[in-house]
Amino acid sequence: MPNPSRRTVLRAATAATLLGAATRVPAAAAAGPSLRAVYHLTPPAGWLCDPQRPVHTGGAYHLYYLHSAENNAPGWWQHATTTDNVTFTDRGTGIPMGPDFPVWTGSGVVDTNNTAGFGAGAVVVLATQPTGGDRYDQEQYLYWSTDGGFTFTAYGPPVISNPDHNDWFRDPKIHWDGVRNEWVAVIGRWQSMWFYTSPDLIHWTYKSAFGYATPNIGGMECPDLFEMTADDGTSHWVLAASTQGDYSGLPDTYAYWTGTWNGTSFTTDSPDPQWLDWGWDFYAAVTWPDVAAPATSRFAIAWMNNWHYAARDVPTDATDGYNGQMSVVRELRLARQPGGWYTLLSQPVPALRDHVTRTLPLADVTTSGSVDLPYQGTAYELELDVSWEQSTNVGVSVGKSADGSRHTNIGVYQGSVYVDRGPSDRPACSFGAYRQSNAPIDPAARLVHLRVLVDRQSVEVFVNAGHTVLSHQVYFETGDTGISVYADGGTATFSGITVREFG
Repeated sequence: MPNPSRRTVLRAATAATLLGAATRVPAAAAAGPSLRAVYHLTPPAGWLCDPQRPVHTGGAYHLYYLHSAENNAPGWWQHATTTDNVTFTDRGTGIPMGPDFPVWTGSGVVDTNNTAGFGAGAVVVLATQPTGGDRYDQEQYLYWSTDGGFTFTAYGPPVISNPDHNDWFRDPKIHWDGVRNEWVAVIGRWQSMWFYTSPDLIHWTYKSAFGYATPNIGGMECPDLFEMTADDGTSHWVLAASTQGDYSGLPDTYAYWTGTWNGTSFTTDSPDPQWLDWGWDFYAAVTWPDVAAPATSRFAIAWMNNWHYAARDVPTDATDGYNGQMSVVRELRLARQPGGWYTLLSQPVPALRDHVTRTLPLADVTTSGSVDLPYQGTAYELELDVSWEQSTNVGVSVGKSADGSRHTNIGVYQGSVYVDRGPSDRPACSFGAYRQSNAPIDPAARLVHLRVLVDRQSVEVFVNAGHTVLSHQVYFETGDTGISVYADGGTATFSGITVREFG
């Protein structure tokens, strides 16, 4: 089970003290060069946690995320806006922490038809809160905004009560079902998700549950339910949640099932889930429709952390006064696979390329050993093709120190693509048993295309068309700026090597 301190509740006196800091989180005194991420969303100061699914209003996407003054402490919804899903503008506190309890994860919608009665176009939020200061009595509360999502008013009592006072009744995700003219909410539970419907966002009726117990992937947090049109023109529903897949040797990330929704229950195409990410740090992910193509394109963002080690001090606490970053925003498309099944393909949003400050094409390399590339940097995208015939282990090292002792390896070995961040570990901030992640690929493959996003504190790897992605925190030391390519047990060719730098 994840670290229960995520759901720790401060009593009223402490909460009121933190509430006063909600709009002015103090930054720690800098200790050494800045490690703040260059092109990822980070908080102004303090602790960043779960993102909340953005809503689009007033010509911008409005993203909220859990935020607090201290690491893993109760907090509030911080507000940020973006027009391109790359650059975010901090807007301060969206939903403040109340005197009796913090605000946990939920979701917002734009109530275009005024079903709730707060006004056409009001932003309405359902969010989990611990009733009476008891983290085991999680219930769903409503807030609304009539100024475009900048300030919110609390409705009052919970609109969805906890049926059994279990601490896994959290993170409601709501959407409008246009076919049936009603709202649908999916709520995360232990090894299951529950569905509710409502005509007005206030009065909710339980409909059914979706359960998944074998193999054990733990609780279903930050669930998701949406419909997409695939590349062959067919329409499909997707049900998803962040889970603890490592119980069964699977990712600790966003698991999803394709299937059908009939207004009451969800039926899967296949009993087992697929995974949007195979790394250790892509949790509490949310997706939202692309306003330019809502049927065929969605975006996704996740908290780049893991509850096995999240609640700890990290280097940016000392250098920049904050802890935590989001992944880059991805564009998702649903694609039919040769076997007839459907999968979500993800790539960095195209707008990320608009923020490139320098592009460097590098010469092809063929080697049966290791070769340093003529580039040094801390915030860039590395794109290349890797091909081989007999090599047993091929890949690229990023964040390489001058003496070669520190680096993060991204490679292919015996039918798996892997990311090994262990050689980049700091003594005071080691990932230990979670140093390496692996994802299956075709064992007969002798060519892979890699897009590797490196920022000052992270590495995200997109393989081929984006069916496989691995996301990780990596805390590079100052001077960990080199890149090399390697091949063991044979010769490999690295071609089309391009570095795109972000300023």
